[in-house]
Amino acid sequence: MFIFYKIFLLIVAATLASSLKNQAFTQSKPAKPIRKSGLRVEPVPSKRLVNIWINNHLFTSYRYSDEIMKPVLWPIYASQNVAVTRGFPISPKAGERIDHPHHVGLWFNHGDVNNHDFWNNSLQIGKEHSGPFGKIVHTRINNYHSGPTKGDLVVHSEWLDKEGKVLIDEKTIFLFESMGAIRSITRIAELKARTDTVRFKDNKEGLLGLRVARFLEHPSNKPEQFIDKNGQVTDVPILNNFGVTGMYSNSEGITGEQVWGKRAKWMNLKGFSGKDSTGIILFDHPSNPGFPTHWHARGYGLFSANGLGARVFSEGKEHLDLILLPGETKQFSYKMYIWSQTVPSNDFINKLYSEWEEMNSETLLKLNDY
Repeated sequence: MFIFYKIFLLIVAATLASSLKNQAFTQSKPAKPIRKSGLRVEPVPSKRLVNIWINNHLFTSYRYSDEIMKPVLWPIYASQNVAVTRGFPISPKAGERIDHPHHVGLWFNHGDVNNHDFWNNSLQIGKEHSGPFGKIVHTRINNYHSGPTKGDLVVHSEWLDKEGKVLIDEKTIFLFESMGAIRSITRIAELKARTDTVRFKDNKEGLLGLRVARFLEHPSNKPEQFIDKNGQVTDVPILNNFGVTGMYSNSEGITGEQVWGKRAKWMNLKGFSGKDSTGIILFDHPSNPGFPTHWHARGYGLFSANGLGARVFSEGKEHLDLILLPGETKQFSYKMYIWSQTVPSNDFINKLYSEWEEMNSETLLKLNDY
């Protein structure tokens, strides 16, 4: 009888051990990620960035690491999870151009502010850029909000000269919106001269810059050279044109690389990522200096709106310097649409622009009143 009782205890112990083992195995399985809907703005201070999510997919990140020399939005994704920004220099991709390391994502700066070059500054400055260089340093996040389809981020940064002296205080609001296959980013920056008079000298390197993904470049059949503000030549070599499908068109009906230097209210850049049409529309605003802006838009992937580059773009016929006295402010407002699948018509773009145009200075300041 004792033997049967002992066998019974052994069976119970084995069954209990097996049960505990199975329970432990079940508990050790990784939990399924919680799918979060809506547009979420999430700061990650340890990585010096703020992630913007749409339905659990990354839309873009506001990055302010010291290595980039200015805050940027990078990467930026269309609704089909296609990156419309170049990977280099943060995360290079095969087949990309590796020129102009200061072209990172979406940024805002200028080539000549109190004789300092804020545009060309990077950790890989070429010998052709002599400086002196300024840099823009993020100082704090003022506020941020998330929502079902909209979110915002308000930040403060400082424009520093080569000695580290603050020339400009910048308060910027980013407004993010998801509209299905269309997404948008509004960037409103208020610049305030701190203690010295600040002069933005007429210069072709500025103001709102975007470096696009390879598929949005224009096909190139020959080596290309571009002259920078110092008269130095930058060689842009031939690359494989497979999948390169970009095409510019502006509000004035001009297309292709002929848009460079021309004035226009808006610019559309379209291309194909695989079978899907994808593109970017940039809007200038009537309240911006130099409106309608000249476009520093190049086939090799630089997509820039510069209202303070009239001298070069007009071949010396025009000139515009912006001067801010101590304590004086100036606002710059831009809107960017990232679209995919269906190519927006000019009528549709003009309708969107009319809505943007009606945002007068008072309304824009209210948006920026945090």
